[in-house]
Amino acid sequence: MTTLDDLPIRDDLRGRTPYGAPQLDVPVRLNTNENSYPVPEPVVEAIGKALAAELRDLNRYPDRDAVALRADLAGYLGHGLTVEQVWAANGSNEIQQQLLQAFGGPGRSALGFVPAYSMHPLLALGTGTRWVPGRRGADFGLTAEEAVAQVREHAPDVVFLCSPNNPTGTALDPTVVTAVLDAAPGMVIVDEAYAEFARPGTVSALALLPDHPRLVVTRTMSKAFGFAGGRLGYLAADPAVVQAVQLVRLPYHLSALTQAAARAALAHRDALLATVAAIKEQRDRIVTVLRSRGVPVADSDANFVLFAVDGDQAAAWRTLLDQGVLVRDVGLPGWLRVTAGTPAETDAFLTAMDKL
Repeated sequence: MTTLDDLPIRDDLRGRTPYGAPQLDVPVRLNTNENSYPVPEPVVEAIGKALAAELRDLNRYPDRDAVALRADLAGYLGHGLTVEQVWAANGSNEIQQQLLQAFGGPGRSALGFVPAYSMHPLLALGTGTRWVPGRRGADFGLTAEEAVAQVREHAPDVVFLCSPNNPTGTALDPTVVTAVLDAAPGMVIVDEAYAEFARPGTVSALALLPDHPRLVVTRTMSKAFGFAGGRLGYLAADPAVVQAVQLVRLPYHLSALTQAAARAALAHRDALLATVAAIKEQRDRIVTVLRSRGVPVADSDANFVLFAVDGDQAAAWRTLLDQGVLVRDVGLPGWLRVTAGTPAETDAFLTAMDKL
């Protein structure tokens, strides 16, 4: 039987494993930051009608530039954004891959401050972009001074900033973003995949777009909208950035069905986003209860919580799994990450934590 080693695969891909979390059939799945609440029935019906309207014309290619969808996304984001400033793709992963294809590549570098989203270095690898792992503080925080010093040291072509950060959950102080924008020689990408879950007073980088043409803010419908299976991510940036990613995007990269489903979901945003408050309540409950038990927990502006465990986090992960609760081992020694779900799921997680 042929193995991967028998194929003429690129040398820099040898020995690597694909991105992905375990997909296990357990009662409580809290490992991939999905929205635990199913899509409401009225929204299901609306999406179904939107899809049915497209079926007869599936012999034709979809709108290559997804103009109507981008207009709807601009309307959702606000901040005076127009369709020319928004781009959509198959999840925010593809958005960020396109950005690296356009602004990274061979002979160029990308800097991210780890621990952060583990796909960023893999996207860099896939696009031939040299990855530079930046440093965070002992509390996983990132100050403007620390960030600027590393940007000046490495002079990267692309800087990734996550706000809120995955896996730690904490949003960035806006001064960090502005300081990096002033210091960075290239593009600055602020990954705001969890922005809808941020605590009151958290400022989005969208407010900085008018004065910073090299800033890109990426978002997703997978989390707050509960649209993970629909695969829709998007960016907001200067129109020139949108023109740049159009140079590298695949032809007809968003199917007519994806565009129709996403537009129907956006039209019913109030129903879909109604679960955000409930999820934030469970997130804050997890933080409060764990801290009351003496468990170190990172501040969270996302729909998940990073918490410390004694000893080997892999063993702690297995202990929770043995009780039917699946959380995420992100490879951070002594820490695990749990998604905030329904009240019943939180009950199950906190009960399972008693075994630790």
